[in-house]
Amino acid sequence: MLLKPLFDNATNYPNEIAIVDDLGEYTFQRLMQTAYALGGILKEKTDRPTVGILLPSGAGFVAGFYGSLLAGKVPVPINFLLGPREIGHIIQDAGFDTILTISLLGDRIKDIPCQKIDLMEFAKTPPGPFAQYSPPEYQPDDLATILYTSGTSGLPKGVCLTHGNLHHDVHACIQHARLTEKHRFLGIVPLFHSTGMLATFIAPMTLAAKVVYTARFSPVITIQKIREHSISVMAGVPSMYAALLRLKEAGPEDFSSMFAPISGGEPLPAKVREAFEQRFGTRLIEGYGLTETIGPVAFNTPHEYRAGSVGKPIPGAEIRIVDDNDHPLPLGQTGEVLIRGPMVFKSYQNLPHETVNAKTADGFFRSGDLGRLDDDGFLYITGRKKDLIIVSGEKVYPREIEELLSLHPDISEVAVIGRPDQSRGEAVVAFVVPKEGHSVTTQSVRAFLREQGVVNWKQPKEVFQVSDLPRSPTGKVLKRELQHRLGPT
Repeated sequence: MLLKPLFDNATNYPNEIAIVDDLGEYTFQRLMQTAYALGGILKEKTDRPTVGILLPSGAGFVAGFYGSLLAGKVPVPINFLLGPREIGHIIQDAGFDTILTISLLGDRIKDIPCQKIDLMEFAKTPPGPFAQYSPPEYQPDDLATILYTSGTSGLPKGVCLTHGNLHHDVHACIQHARLTEKHRFLGIVPLFHSTGMLATFIAPMTLAAKVVYTARFSPVITIQKIREHSISVMAGVPSMYAALLRLKEAGPEDFSSMFAPISGGEPLPAKVREAFEQRFGTRLIEGYGLTETIGPVAFNTPHEYRAGSVGKPIPGAEIRIVDDNDHPLPLGQTGEVLIRGPMVFKSYQNLPHETVNAKTADGFFRSGDLGRLDDDGFLYITGRKKDLIIVSGEKVYPREIEELLSLHPDISEVAVIGRPDQSRGEAVVAFVVPKEGHSVTTQSVRAFLREQGVVNWKQPKEVFQVSDLPRSPTGKVLKRELQHRLGPT
């Protein structure tokens, strides 16, 4: 299923540019030749059913992914910013003995016993005619990839996604957003991330549209790529868009070609959303999805948009809001977001108990996120269920306090968590990054929130001024790291 666009594009548009990356250009024909050549090497090198991909975003990653499928293997992308312990766990858990990589990243696995295929060495020999072997015929329920995400034990857990999962989600997203082959995509979110893979790899290949990749995010380079290639669709996380706002020489003219700058990965602060539209004349299109859904299950579009929401569900995605007993809640009430549809993952790798607990008896995936639906079907995400703070029996949603504190004149960034409190069960704690030349105290934060009408028990009991917030490789604030900073209770 996923291989069909590779075949079709090479046949119908052989000399059209498929990919532009930091090393050059790839036509659809060259991409297919490279994928076949890598597939042939993988068939010779390993008998294992899985193959690791430790590569930056670019043609090499795409060709390696397709080459794995052509060889009858399941590609397993690896976050190249993980440490040896986490990478070693992924290799053992997914069961591969061969990794596609480059020498620059190979140092991360130099002490791990596995075969390394260096794509930089491979690229020195241009691929010849199509290799003479027949690729497998995949069925919708066949495993397409394993993406590793944060685990409850601290080690990544593998999300097993099928050909049907990726096929259905990408086609639903294309229909929902009204995307066409005329769009030009920009990939700045790493392809090991579900958002990057779906929005800037599977989608443009399905459309036969051009995609431009940068191996590392840079605000200056991002603007240059948008200008140079008249980019119309890009996907980023809020911190990336905040970084673009800090550029002094960027303006509305740089986004004149932009159809949909998509924001995902974590909540989009209202301050960033409003400033971006005011500065660049372009709306940020916020969406919502998880690794377990291989990308968006809901997102705003240029033609159907509601500020503060993550849009309406895509075709085929069912959203249900439930209470703690899994009872459906009325429209407008906040509860856990449950998701059902053909894009929901098959299982967690080697974790049957977690797989069973992740879904209800009628097939809804428990997202762990809190949200609500309005009368028109727009979804609003209010936070993570595990991040919910209970103060004297009352619920405090961290995102509500974070949104308000982001408006504080002295605060650049903020994250709110709970900590155990003997008298009230839990207390609110805030970590703030002050703006340059400013300082923030618990008293000034509480006074500001009082002015906003926030009741006393929702206000932070403690405020910690920090130089930065811990983030994942895609920019998501790591609240568990902030919990560790608080130390034992």
